Amino acid sequence: MKKYILLLTVTALVSLSSCLKKEDLPPEHDAIAQLGKDTLQIRKFLDDKFIDATKLGPTGVYYKILKLGTGTLTPNRDSKVAVKYKGRFLNGNVFDDSKQDSVVFILRNQVLGWQLGIPLLKKGGKMRLIISSGYGYEEFGYGNIIPPNANLDFDIELVDVK
Repeated sequence: MKKYILLLTVTALVSLSSCLKKEDLPPEHDAIAQLGKDTLQIRKFLDDKFIDATKLGPTGVYYKILKLGTGTLTPNRDSKVAVKYKGRFLNGNVFDDSKQDSVVFILRNQVLGWQLGIPLLKKGGKMRLIISSGYGYEEFGYGNIIPPNANLDFDIELVDVK
């Protein structure tokens, strides 16, 4: 009896799935295609703003060191860092700003773009960090603040490293 119920269930699911149209299914996220779109948008942004940024290897992260900082200690993913920052979309709209206060956190708990970019600084260092969506909040976004597939532009000052 269990075999017949299982067979009926499988048959019903196969029949139902064949009735679904492609537009009824959730869209697939193609990270490689999205990185290509993001790269075009970021390169145009950098060119339009005359920002001479460096691409961090094969990633979707671009940076410009404004001040390297001092000391021998550079952060890693497990470091507790204190930063001041301002986050913008590529259109210039600010979505977050620490103002004059530094924010303390463990680096590994932040978006991948920060995990890759902030270790380029030493204490007191400042940078401009432009992050493609795949190294930020990806296709998910962040609540009502950051939409899906948003490229992000940050001014970051590394206040302290522990």
